[in-house]
Amino acid sequence: MRTVCFYFQVHQPFRIKPYRFFDIGEDHYYWDDYLNRNVIRKAAQRCYLPMNALLMDLIQTYKGKFKVAFSISGTFLDQMEAYAPDVLESFQKLVATGHVELLNETYSHSLAALKSKEEFFSLVKKHQKKIQELFNGYTPKVFRNTELIYSDQIGAMVAELGYQAILTEGAKHILGWKSPNYVYSNAIQPELKVLLKNFRLSDDIAFRFGNKTWADFPLTTEKFVGWLNAIPKEEQVVNLFMDYETFGEHQWAETGIFEFMRHLPETILRHSNFSFSTPSEVAEAGPAVSKIHVPTPISWADEERDLTAWLGNDMQDEAFDRLYELQQLVSKVDDPEIKRDWEYLQTSDHFYYMCTKFFSDGSVHQYFSPYDTPYDAFINYMNVLSDFILRVKEKVSQTEKVSLS
Repeated sequence: MRTVCFYFQVHQPFRIKPYRFFDIGEDHYYWDDYLNRNVIRKAAQRCYLPMNALLMDLIQTYKGKFKVAFSISGTFLDQMEAYAPDVLESFQKLVATGHVELLNETYSHSLAALKSKEEFFSLVKKHQKKIQELFNGYTPKVFRNTELIYSDQIGAMVAELGYQAILTEGAKHILGWKSPNYVYSNAIQPELKVLLKNFRLSDDIAFRFGNKTWADFPLTTEKFVGWLNAIPKEEQVVNLFMDYETFGEHQWAETGIFEFMRHLPETILRHSNFSFSTPSEVAEAGPAVSKIHVPTPISWADEERDLTAWLGNDMQDEAFDRLYELQQLVSKVDDPEIKRDWEYLQTSDHFYYMCTKFFSDGSVHQYFSPYDTPYDAFINYMNVLSDFILRVKEKVSQTEKVSLS
């Protein structure tokens, strides 16, 4: 029996309010609460509530044969508690069925794995604790790094934390002739399984579903299952990884995306030899076929499947470096507001908004950004960071004075 593994990323950043140069040193609150609340409530009505209800119906209908997994960022969990407790309750009910797996990630959906093992571990453990608090002691077994960013070294760090598997992109340049439809292992710590996204089939749903100029439009469940059945019989697992906002936000209800998902499990179970599994079940099913070597980091993003969506120009690099130069100073501070801002400023979205790639993937970047241009995103972020640096240095100075007195 072969299997389909559905995983959904659920994330919203804390977006920064318009912050002028003249606000530096005067205004120490950075977050656009009005915008953040509106985004969450709009997405709740379009995506989270109707899709969670649909998944609950499918789980109950198929009595455990249909399963999915979520990675829910800490910034999203915080915003659900603040703005959408009804959404949080619906996720809690899904997890309580026993047929929904939760994954760990960094609390603030950060790029810390690229910069600081210490900060990476801290954010992972904070996320794990938050999941346990909100989901009745649930402890994830599988890890999903921010933006599916992965390398051999990142995998080794995740193995050190005790996870049994990690999710990442089935990028062509690291697979070569190999297929993403197998279970692989980390090149340094082979006890860590590596599950690779089948990006063609995932993106058929996530990006191409409502595109009327797509050669395969409209996508039906029968057509999709036909593609599954065409996969060579020896290939084990098809990993369908996508943003949860695919349903109702990126692909509006009018496209038929909800009805497609409503009927997909039945079509798969009736007309193929595929079952459904969670990531931990896939990892536990048997040994990896081989190691997968990823010497430099990969991600889900853009045609390159590399880091250039977040760290591909001088603005992004400067903001990223200036932020993490503060790590040692922040570690000396015992102030909950500074700690909160430190974590939220690490969220990968802030760097994504600064991307200047306006060729094949520019429209995707523009869709997600609240700024008119990447330069506006950079200026706003650096203004905030300048104020944050002043606050951190002042707090450290006060702490050192107290310790000397």
